[in-house]
Amino acid sequence: MSAVKSIAVMTSGGDSQGMNAAVRAVVRSALFYGLDVYGVQRGYQGLLNDDLRQMDLRSVGDIIQRGGTILQTARCKEFVTAEGQQRGAEVLRARGIDGLVVIGGDGSYHGANKLSKLGIKTMTLPGTIDNDIPFTDITIGFDTAVSIVVDAINKIRDTMSSHERSSIVEVMGRHCGDIALHAGLASGAETILVPEVPFELNEVAERMKTNFAKGKRHSIIIVAEGAGKGEEVAQQITSHCGIEPRVTVLGHIQRGGTPTAIDRILASRLGDFAVRKLMEGDSGKACGVIRGELVTTDIDVVVNTKKPFDMNMYDLALRLSQ
Repeated sequence: MSAVKSIAVMTSGGDSQGMNAAVRAVVRSALFYGLDVYGVQRGYQGLLNDDLRQMDLRSVGDIIQRGGTILQTARCKEFVTAEGQQRGAEVLRARGIDGLVVIGGDGSYHGANKLSKLGIKTMTLPGTIDNDIPFTDITIGFDTAVSIVVDAINKIRDTMSSHERSSIVEVMGRHCGDIALHAGLASGAETILVPEVPFELNEVAERMKTNFAKGKRHSIIIVAEGAGKGEEVAQQITSHCGIEPRVTVLGHIQRGGTPTAIDRILASRLGDFAVRKLMEGDSGKACGVIRGELVTTDIDVVVNTKKPFDMNMYDLALRLSQ
C-alpha cells in the first residue's frame, strides 16, 4: 500500500536545464504507480493562487530535451511569511494532495522545509546550476551550465589567440564558485577567481604579465560573479600592468539551452526516486546523488549546512595552469 494517493510537483526559484526532465520523471513514475499527480504553475506563488492542474502522460510529452520549465517559476515574497506557508498547506489539503515534490535551489528547499513542518509530506530535488546544495555531488543543470561556459571559452580563446590578447569571462556564482572552477579546469584557464578563495588582483596581473613574457599568446581569467565584476577586475589589471583584458559576461545564457545527457539522466533518476520515497512514507527529505548512489537527507539538515568547496580541484587547476 502506498503512503500517498495524490502528489503535486513544482519548480521554484531560478530555472535550470533538466527541470523538465525531472518533472517528466515525477509525473510518469506517479502515473505508473497509480497515483494522481498535479503540476503547480509558477512555484510557491502558484500554490498560493491554487494554480494547479492535473497531469497525464501527454502533459510531459516531448519535454525531456527542453530547457527551462514547463511549470514555470516565480519568486513569492508572501510565502516567506508564516501566513503564506499555512495557506499553501491548506491549498494542498483542500485538493486532497498528500505529497509534494519541489524542484529548485536553496530558497525552494526552505519553503519545502516549512511545508514539511506543517504536516505536508515533501521531497526536494536539487534543481540549480550553481551546484551549491549540500549532500549531493551534483545538482540538476550544473553539467549543462558548465558545458555552456566551456563552449563559450573555447570560442573566446580562438579570437584571443589570434590577437594575442587576454580575456576575462564572468560567470554565474554569487556564493558558490563551482561553475567557474569546473569550467576553468575543463577549459585550461590560467586564473580562476571564486568567492571561496581569497586573492590579490595585483598578483593576478603580475602572473598574466609573466605568462605573456614567457611567450603565451593569450590569457583567460574566469571570474565567478561573487568574487568580483569582470569589468572591475579588468580595470585593476590594466592599472597595475598596462594589459587591457577584454571582458565577456555570459549572464543568463548559462541557464538556457538543451540539457546534457548527464542532466537528463540525473533528473530522471531523482524524480522517480522522490516518488518512490513518498510512497514508502518518507517525508521531509532532500534527494541527491553521492558517489553514484541515490540518497536522502533531512531537509532541515540540508538548509542549515553549507556545501564545502573542493579545494583539491582548485589546487589541481592551479597546478595545471602554469
